[in-house]
Amino acid sequence: MSGGEEMKVKTGHLVMWVQGLVLVLLCARLGAGAILEKEGETGTAGEEAVQLTNAAKNGDAKADFDQNRGLVQEKKRVALTFDDGPSSKYTPLLLEGLKERGVHATFFLMGKNIEGKEELVKRMQAEGHLIGNHTYNHVELCKISKEAARTEIEATNQEIYDITGEYPMWLRPPYGEWQKNLDFYVNMFPVLWDIDTLDWKSQNVNAVMQIVESEIEDGAVILMHDAYQSSVDAALQIVDLLTAQGYEFVTVDELVLP
Repeated sequence: MSGGEEMKVKTGHLVMWVQGLVLVLLCARLGAGAILEKEGETGTAGEEAVQLTNAAKNGDAKADFDQNRGLVQEKKRVALTFDDGPSSKYTPLLLEGLKERGVHATFFLMGKNIEGKEELVKRMQAEGHLIGNHTYNHVELCKISKEAARTEIEATNQEIYDITGEYPMWLRPPYGEWQKNLDFYVNMFPVLWDIDTLDWKSQNVNAVMQIVESEIEDGAVILMHDAYQSSVDAALQIVDLLTAQGYEFVTVDELVLP
């Protein structure tokens, strides 16, 4: 099994564990509501339980619950992610477009690209985007020693911390390659992707859109780069298209740890 495949398995296990915990809490809530109804009480917990039970009967297994309004329509969620930035030319255009649409994304920054663009990083944080680590020099982590890999990662973490006051928790390994047991050296969550738009290769909006339209699904992580005008244009078109289709854009942490 390759490093990338092994990380997909680890990430899958993490998601399954979190989903299992949510299911246990939901079942406990349903049970409490059922008891209240049986005793003739008409409190909020009983009403919520009836609504959730009816949703399950109707096949709405993934319906979200809102404490103020009761049952909410099922939402499809997707995470838009950008590697290799920040770019002094294209990242501001992307941030402006995302802000206009009320969308938050995840930016995996390269340490060597941060110097001189500190204000852009601050803006990402201020506007609610998630900031992650993409190593310092875009190295293939499985081809260097664990000590060298840790240096690459920690150097970028420090750059981000010096600007934002927060150490990033999420890491996008370049090329999707991850060393076995590297997580024992760096306390971070590696993030791969479900849809590779190949935007860096085609630099063509239509080509990117075709890939996304053919591969999009609930819970997908979309890989893009904030280093090309075509990528900015395509990203904003993706937001408009998927929003119209009922998708909600969330950051990686919100997708993995709901």
